[in-house]
Amino acid sequence: MISFIVCFAVLVAGYFIYGALVDRVFGPDDRDTPAVRINDGVDFVAMPRWKLFLIQLLNIAGLGPIYGALAGAQWGTSVFLWITLGTIFAGGVHDFAVGFMSMRHDGASVSELTGKYLGNIMKTIMRVFSVVLLVMVGTVFAVGPAGLISLLFGKQGASGLLTNTTFWLVLILIYYFIATFVPIDKIIGKLYPVFGICLIVMAIGVGIGIFTHGYTIPEIQFANLHPSNTPIWPMMFVSVACGAISGFHATQSPLMARCCKSEKESHMVFYGAMVCEGIIALIWAAAGSAVYAKTGGLTTGLTEMLASGQAACVYDICTKTMGGFGIVLAMLGVIACPITSGDTAFRSARLVLADWFNIEQKQYSKRLYLCVPLLLAGAFISQLNYGIVWRYFSWSNQTLAMIALWTASMYLYKNGRVYLLTVIPATFMSAVSVTYFFIAPECLHLSAFIAYPVGIIAAIAFLALFIYTTRKTEPTTEKEDNHGKHLHSA
Repeated sequence: MISFIVCFAVLVAGYFIYGALVDRVFGPDDRDTPAVRINDGVDFVAMPRWKLFLIQLLNIAGLGPIYGALAGAQWGTSVFLWITLGTIFAGGVHDFAVGFMSMRHDGASVSELTGKYLGNIMKTIMRVFSVVLLVMVGTVFAVGPAGLISLLFGKQGASGLLTNTTFWLVLILIYYFIATFVPIDKIIGKLYPVFGICLIVMAIGVGIGIFTHGYTIPEIQFANLHPSNTPIWPMMFVSVACGAISGFHATQSPLMARCCKSEKESHMVFYGAMVCEGIIALIWAAAGSAVYAKTGGLTTGLTEMLASGQAACVYDICTKTMGGFGIVLAMLGVIACPITSGDTAFRSARLVLADWFNIEQKQYSKRLYLCVPLLLAGAFISQLNYGIVWRYFSWSNQTLAMIALWTASMYLYKNGRVYLLTVIPATFMSAVSVTYFFIAPECLHLSAFIAYPVGIIAAIAFLALFIYTTRKTEPTTEKEDNHGKHLHSA
């Protein structure tokens, strides 16, 4: 129990202390933001800071800090450390960096930022990578809720269309089209703050329920408690993505970067939302560790429950910690949260394509050019095997985070700022991503004897390449133009 409380306190302190350091290094100022300067009434729309925070939280979270944290808890309470330290030193920095850089470059998507600082080849890779990843995320976040809704109606004795998964899938995809197409402040700006509050309330309810229902949160121990003896490194570091660091966030932060009225909102909107997500993940990891029984010290109870379905596990924990009220929140969470992340995934894909082909999005017709093909692609992918669609998602997600951090590192270097802030987590995530690719069953599935040294060597090689590039490139200084609005390098 003490370990949980300490990690909780460290996360809160991290927001104020390390978050302030990140803010100081990047140096937000009073220049006009894209929301003020461009303001097209569609994607560039200024919104209040509190609303931006809640929308950003819901966009980056969904069910990530719940499912990922529960999956990570299978390895034991060592997951508390990854959630806490990963959030403060990697995830928060990653989200702040992408959001801030996007504001400095007219709301550019992560692929365009990558191209500017890592070259055209990386830009092309990230463009394709981002769109494919976002369409997969959006599609799976439609298939899962559709199946759950039809299942719930079936349990209530309903029949016909109400129990037909395809019917609900079509409805969700239609909603995705509407939410992707209309201005951001019409649906997302009005509904998502409410769902963001629900996500927070659900976590608070579970946290309080752990204590009031007599459960005991175990202290941190470094032993591998996974029943299958799956190695902690790098598997846990990839399984717990959204609760520590996630490349998906790099595709979402530009959405809110286009809606911030001031660069100085970055600390709360980007770093703050990530810390809040880390706290949510910590609570759910604690719940998974406390609620279910262990056999021989191994997390067999949690693993067996997850095997019956992630939604079923969330439902079970909410019921055990909050009773009837928990059931309502659980259903809202496992249905609404993935849908709200899915539609912003498609919206991000539209914006990546718009940046790619330089298609302005103020006109309805030009938004249709991109929305229709994206949703048709989603409809096609939804008919594929769920496991195939998600086979490489975990790895590609953390690889995207790695690339975003190297992009931020080059940005800081070129602007004469302290780039160790991003270089250290970028190097660490390089080791995670490469090691996972070599060792994971869905990838090369090689032995740890090969995968571990290859991952370390690759991370060192990436670091060496970055250092070599900085030696060949002179840093520049940031200046404003004559109107004090646009940024350019001198």
